Amino acid sequence: MSTAPAHPHQWISTFLNAQAAELGAANNTLLAYGRDLKDFIEWLERRGATLGGADRDTVEAYLVDCDAQGLARATRARRLSAIKQLYRFAFDEGWRADNPAIQIKGPGRLKSLPKTLEVVEVDRLLEAARQTGRTSADRLRNTCLMELLYATGMRVSELVSLPASAARGDPRMLLVRGKGGKERMVPLSPPARAALAAWLTVRDAAEEDGARRGSARSQHLFPSRGKSGHLTRHRFYLLIKELAVAGGVSPDKVTPHTLRHAFATHLLANGADLRTIQTLLGHADVSTTEIYTHVLDARLAELVLDHHPLARDDKDKSD
Repeated sequence: MSTAPAHPHQWISTFLNAQAAELGAANNTLLAYGRDLKDFIEWLERRGATLGGADRDTVEAYLVDCDAQGLARATRARRLSAIKQLYRFAFDEGWRADNPAIQIKGPGRLKSLPKTLEVVEVDRLLEAARQTGRTSADRLRNTCLMELLYATGMRVSELVSLPASAARGDPRMLLVRGKGGKERMVPLSPPARAALAAWLTVRDAAEEDGARRGSARSQHLFPSRGKSGHLTRHRFYLLIKELAVAGGVSPDKVTPHTLRHAFATHLLANGADLRTIQTLLGHADVSTTEIYTHVLDARLAELVLDHHPLARDDKDKSD
């Protein structure tokens, strides 16, 4: 066995570096692992335990404590997954002779169908985007954001971080950098291309004006003065809630990811095959994409129950 790091946080940093280098794990995934494992270490330290000395009973006691805190089932499942992967890495590196978490069964995740939107609700959001904003530039930006999101099914992190270079030359397709740095091409609809061209004209003019005033040019399609240099996921989340209110759609139903689900569900409903949708969404495994067949089945079943005459109850039949 090789010598394990002396400090528990060195376990985590070495593990995360390996995940990034060998598996191409996305930054958000690494941040989540880091937070979960930090919580586990702090819990161990409060009990005088260590990563190197923890056994199965210790890990299970931690999970019981997480449950007692009222943490969601998905959160507990994610934390156990992080712990299992850390110990698997420690075993492979020779830091431990065993993996104390390998046989622990997690709480699992409640299988729920992703929320989606009807086509008419998407239309309302797009119309709201065209009319919402303090300035005409804001309205053009909001329209471009929403048209691109619905036309491509991009993740919000992929959308807000798009480089301006991807939009040059009236493209029919966009190159998107997804999880783990994997790239894919997504086609643009005519409305999305028009919205992109309109926004790019205004954005470039603003950049030129800023450059004359001594400001640095932004490389991002949706620039911002914040630390990231582009519109943040959080700001876009708030924006889409504003658009929902303006468009008369329940804000509870609308998130950036809901538009991604709507993109996939509407494609499937109109005859697209799963493999195509998988490619467009950037899913590594088609099994992830198959959830949309269940969404479509549920919607069709609801449609039949609501409108088929034989589905009415006795009271309806007597009316």
